[in-house]
Amino acid sequence: MFDRLSDTNRRAFIDGVKTLSPAVPATFSWGLVTGIAMAKSVLTVPQALGMSLAAYAGSSQLAVLPLFAAKLPLWTILLTAAMVNLRFVIFSAGLAPHFAYLPLRRRLVLGYFNGDIIYLMFSKRNFPVGYQPGKEAFFWGMAATSWSSWQVSSIVGILLASLFPDNWGLELAGTLALIPLIVSAIATRSTLAAVGVASVIALITLDLPYRLSLPLAVISALLAGTFADLIAEKRGARAKSKAASAASPENPRSVR
Repeated sequence: MFDRLSDTNRRAFIDGVKTLSPAVPATFSWGLVTGIAMAKSVLTVPQALGMSLAAYAGSSQLAVLPLFAAKLPLWTILLTAAMVNLRFVIFSAGLAPHFAYLPLRRRLVLGYFNGDIIYLMFSKRNFPVGYQPGKEAFFWGMAATSWSSWQVSSIVGILLASLFPDNWGLELAGTLALIPLIVSAIATRSTLAAVGVASVIALITLDLPYRLSLPLAVISALLAGTFADLIAEKRGARAKSKAASAASPENPRSVR
């Protein structure tokens, strides 16, 4: 199948693989932690493997494990998973203009393979909306790299959970590996505002039920980033207006 790709798509796919490669250690760590947690929970090995392949969302998988152990109602478990994964609705909305020309079935497959780091790195490329040669192949290069590293590490964690002590701190290692990727994405004031506000909201709402802190942090980040962009646009418009006024022939200061 790879040989059937055009030269443009082949280069774009490889570019996607290379782009996501720095995130593989963080993805591998999180997948390993999630696999170990599932294996040491009330889930059987087949159930854990099924969750890893079907859900492909570490945060929600970790969030619902204590709920399974507490034997809470199914609606509570589903609501918690939905709250944690609410951010993917925003990610999908961001990708929609880029792949709206694709059939629904193909877009659904893209949605399954989308993720936090994939969306972050895809957005950094500033692709124009609509069809562009190589854009989808670039996405698939990142998606294949992320999915394979996640599933391999998660399955290793599930099958070899007994070999990993609980005090190894792999979850912290995954978090630390993600920090440089997040910092590198802070390229504008609006992004900095979004990150700062989201961090504060996440800390303040940490103890809310159903992991509501995560969607609240995401929504707050969007509002903060949008507000910062509006302020920047207004300042830019004022600066242009002042510059145009200063350069106007009717302005005595512009006459030499």
